[in-house]
Amino acid sequence: MNFRQITHGVLVATLLSSCAVNVPQGTPPPGVTVDLVPNGRYARRVHRPMRPTYITIHATENYARGCGAYAHAQMLKTGSLKGRHNAIGYIGWHFTVDDHSIYQSLPTNERGEHADYDGQGNRSSIGIEMCENRGNDRARTLDKTARLAAWLMKEYDIPLSHVVPHQHWLMVRHDDHRNLGHKNCPHFLMEHGRPGAKWQAFLNKIAAYRRGL
Repeated sequence: MNFRQITHGVLVATLLSSCAVNVPQGTPPPGVTVDLVPNGRYARRVHRPMRPTYITIHATENYARGCGAYAHAQMLKTGSLKGRHNAIGYIGWHFTVDDHSIYQSLPTNERGEHADYDGQGNRSSIGIEMCENRGNDRARTLDKTARLAAWLMKEYDIPLSHVVPHQHWLMVRHDDHRNLGHKNCPHFLMEHGRPGAKWQAFLNKIAAYRRGL
């Protein structure tokens, strides 16, 4: 994801999009604080059931101090993150991870707006955002994200090949059908805008945690 600062310190998402049958939400993953967007509001304004078959990994690109997992969960919960070009007018993803906490904002059986507008990334994937705020430990964030992804793989029978970076999905806007291409996200795991050795090392970590479950 990419954020920019606007008036009075409000952070608004500038480039993201649209995560579709119904499966149970299930037990929350260990160590996760469930703090959902209110039903019928903002990113849950329209009920859109989803059967997750992918996991999409993002990075917030929000470097402001204090903008960890809790802060992003509050942005989602209060409708602060607008999606001008998507189908519902708001951004929404399922989990936000920093170096010490994980917050869940959407049920895993509901679609989000985080990957590719009307594409399969939103229709069938659980979105996980990794925080990048100043002072946040990236290695610990990656480790917590890998553990979360492994748990979700087991819970929903998702293969490792379906754990993908945001870059995997082609972004075509909902309203004007403008093709935005593939986003360099999560940027610190991409190489020249594509998955490479760093992404593979991250997948290897996820696979190791999955074997231990």
